[in-house]
Amino acid sequence: MERIRSVGGEHDNPGFDPSLDEPPVYEEADHRAVRPSVVSAFGHDTLDRVPNIDFYRNAGSVSGHRAVRPSLQELHDVFQKQNGGISVPDTVNDDGEGSDGTPSDDLESAVPADNKEGTIKFGWIRGVLVRCMLNIWGVMLFIRLSWIFGHTGWGLGIVVVVLSCVVTTITGLSMSAICTNGVVRGGGAYYMISRSLGPEFGGSIGLIFALANAVAVALYVVGFAETVVELLEDHDLVMVSVVNDIRIVGCITVVLLLAISVAGMEWEAKAQIVLLVILLVAIVNVFVGTFIPVTDHKKSQGIFNYQSNVFLENFTPDFRDGETFFSVFAIFFPAATGILAGANISGDLRDPQAAIPKGTLLAILITGITYLAVGLCVSATVVREATGNITDIVTAGMVCNGSSVAACELGYDFSSCAVEKCKYGLINNNQVMTMVSGFGPLIIAGTFSATLSSALASLVSAPKVFQALCKDNIYKILHFFAKGYGKNNEPIRGYVLTFIISVAFILVGDLNVIAPIISNFFLASYALINFSCFHASYAKSPGWRPAYKFYNMWLSLAGALLCCVVMFVINWWAALLTYGIEILLYIYVKVKKPDVNWGSSTQAVTFVSSVSNALSLSGVEDHVKNFRPQILAMTGSARSRPALLDLAHSLTKNYGLCIACEVFEGPRSETLEEMNGNMEKNQLWLRKTKRKAFYAAVACNCFREGAESLLQASGLGRMKPNTLMVGFQRNWRTAGVDAVQSYVGVLHDALDFEYGTVILRTKQGLDVSHIVEAEEETLKAARVQQAMDNDMMPNGGKAKGLFSKSRKSSKQVLTTRVSVCGPPPQEVAKMNERLMEASSQFQKKQPKGTIDVWWLFDDGGLTLLLPYILTTRKKWKDSKLRIFIAGQPGRCEQDKQEMKSLVQKFRINCTDINVIDNINAPPRADSYKKLEDMIEPFCLHEASKDTAQAGAMRKEQPWKITDEELSTFEEKTSLQVRLNEVLQEHSKSANLIIVSMPIARKESVSDFLYMAWLDILTKDLPPTLLIRGNHKSVLTFYS
Repeated sequence: MERIRSVGGEHDNPGFDPSLDEPPVYEEADHRAVRPSVVSAFGHDTLDRVPNIDFYRNAGSVSGHRAVRPSLQELHDVFQKQNGGISVPDTVNDDGEGSDGTPSDDLESAVPADNKEGTIKFGWIRGVLVRCMLNIWGVMLFIRLSWIFGHTGWGLGIVVVVLSCVVTTITGLSMSAICTNGVVRGGGAYYMISRSLGPEFGGSIGLIFALANAVAVALYVVGFAETVVELLEDHDLVMVSVVNDIRIVGCITVVLLLAISVAGMEWEAKAQIVLLVILLVAIVNVFVGTFIPVTDHKKSQGIFNYQSNVFLENFTPDFRDGETFFSVFAIFFPAATGILAGANISGDLRDPQAAIPKGTLLAILITGITYLAVGLCVSATVVREATGNITDIVTAGMVCNGSSVAACELGYDFSSCAVEKCKYGLINNNQVMTMVSGFGPLIIAGTFSATLSSALASLVSAPKVFQALCKDNIYKILHFFAKGYGKNNEPIRGYVLTFIISVAFILVGDLNVIAPIISNFFLASYALINFSCFHASYAKSPGWRPAYKFYNMWLSLAGALLCCVVMFVINWWAALLTYGIEILLYIYVKVKKPDVNWGSSTQAVTFVSSVSNALSLSGVEDHVKNFRPQILAMTGSARSRPALLDLAHSLTKNYGLCIACEVFEGPRSETLEEMNGNMEKNQLWLRKTKRKAFYAAVACNCFREGAESLLQASGLGRMKPNTLMVGFQRNWRTAGVDAVQSYVGVLHDALDFEYGTVILRTKQGLDVSHIVEAEEETLKAARVQQAMDNDMMPNGGKAKGLFSKSRKSSKQVLTTRVSVCGPPPQEVAKMNERLMEASSQFQKKQPKGTIDVWWLFDDGGLTLLLPYILTTRKKWKDSKLRIFIAGQPGRCEQDKQEMKSLVQKFRINCTDINVIDNINAPPRADSYKKLEDMIEPFCLHEASKDTAQAGAMRKEQPWKITDEELSTFEEKTSLQVRLNEVLQEHSKSANLIIVSMPIARKESVSDFLYMAWLDILTKDLPPTLLIRGNHKSVLTFYS
């Protein structure tokens, strides 16, 4: 049996293009290839398939072909066979879901732009460990580490290094948990944060993280250039001036680094290996130098071999020049901010899930031990201050005291350093490592290696992260930079942009000001990585199943807070600036609402919070002060009755529940597919048009059964509808008995279930479904024709010449197809135009006028509360309340004062209160004649017949209005006619009329008579709301 694609399966709509604003179009597709059933492991023919990884791939997966399991309908529907086969597809051919111009559900589903054969992929050592170590081992190791240990002493120096490692280790553990919770693609920190916390956080941090890496290139290159220029100065080889030489050397260096990066990741990786070897040799050189016997010249500079007294003297801190522990920590910590170097090229790793945790954590351990070892070595061999004068030796009988006791005990007198500043020692000389080492030039080479490796890592990281951000199209203006080139999809455009930014900062920027901002940008990324891990764990989503288990949600939260504290420790104004930029970018992305769904933990926490709040709310008794209308609006399709939906939305806005409901009438087997297909489409339309409402639909045999189901089952806990809102059935005289009975039956059911009931009537009517359907048919025909045009022309319809004629004839076909039914008559077109204009009347700001409230019967206050709520909305703020009540002749003033007092106690402002004392007067004959003409076709007229004949007529047509019924309810019938006359007299120019809805007693008032009451009451009036509360108070004057 061949089956058409149903709405339910995951493979149902391969043509869905997420770049379109419209929801998926569920239309008939070509029949799927027939596939016979297979003999399974269970020993019999079956359509069921055993679990397989291919069933779980995204469409267009780069790591394998997606297979499609049989849908539930194919297994559950009535079994039919044709030619010995059953229509179930083995696979779905990927058709490019998710274009480069749109955010795809996941980069797993991105179709690769180029052939991936020969792509360079790195393991955990070259890809992560080497990069992280090179980035963490910076100039700090050779230039500033001795200065840091000189101020803090090796006791607090260990604290500085360990505290930095604690921050980075916690971040590494959090990152390990995140990257082992599913496939990791290119984008590093941005990818992990965006997929964990959503596009708002990911988009904001991704942009500033990419910028931080780009500017960091300038920082590292300037560090390299300054060292080169110092050497030039020492040899009198300055080209122009010191500042300009730094700029020249810096620009040349960036060009060379760019050439290495553009050449490809393989060349960049080779360069990193060379730099690592140089760096390792330089580090070993330091340790070797501490064992080489020192000369007298070096001793005069404060350098000795390992001495216990020097080591003990350097244990305690000795802060100078206003430095504190926190200021020294702020100087050291940026050296530890290279832990994301491996994660940033996650797209170029062979197995990022295994490589990132292993390489990053091992790099933190190795570099942390290195910093501690080097710091302790120099603390045991170099004193804090020395004169450099070989003649400053201890004389006989001299007492060793003061700050240079250890040097004194070793025979050198550096006491003069307490009076005037000396040039040597841990605190005073940044070249201590060069002097301690076995071969000084190797330290210079190590400094070059550290700066160049960090610059190269940043130059690669910035474009990679930026490319991933641009591919997701969160900032549409940046999508130009998403394109990649070559077998590794290299972001050449991103390289050029990074080059321009780095050169600009080398030439213009004040890097001393920029440096703390960059450090804060990196720390903000660390904080969000930690928070992502905490957030995902806190949400307890079943999808949070990281393979890496050595993490703790509270430790991650502590790590996030620690990162935020360190940001302020480093520089408070830079921290505030970072937060400000991130908040602005977050708001921008939030407002733009990118069309992506990555299953973020934010969604999970929102769900958990919603369930928790709903459960908490269910344990609280309702209170009249907290009453708000929760509306069940019988709109049909969300687009069918926009005026009804807009008015309901004005009443609930963001503060109450509004459910747009539709009943699909007919056998479930026939209506279920249509209902399922409309669910997503209608909810998407509500979201796009910013109607804060839900869409609900049921499939039932008749309208009343469906409405009854919705009245009983809609809502959750205390968040249940309490007010039914329907449109007035204008065609009740021609709709048929069943339709009228169903409509009135729904009103009876609402009152039985103690719902407040609201009926809206407008002069032009509410239902625009026929116009919406015509528009959809036209759009559908246009899409089909466009597809035909594209099929007829190569390159997506861009060809010229010969094919342009085919395109023209296709348009003629489209015109013929759309207008096959001919244009509507002019009268119908005008009527449709008026209807569409009326349907949008509640979307617009209402003109100055009044909302007339005819509060005739006390129903608990709903008739007064709803118009008051409307006046609090921006669109209705120029409409003033006028209240009309029925009064007795002779006591109008008293009735008015009583109502005025009541309204004041309710704290509701109204401009006027009118007492109508002649409502009980008989209506005019011509008005009553309209009612008689209205009900004439539905009257039984049994009074003129004999008893037997009258009984037979009642039995045969029980729904008709009997003479006895007309006589019994003559006064109430006359009242509705009279009320219409009074409404015409007093409220003809109102923006909106609110009237207490008459109630028809069950099994006493026939459905057609009740419809006649509602019709005559609201006839020829401005938009009118008939309201009847459930007779429970919704207003109170108590505090």
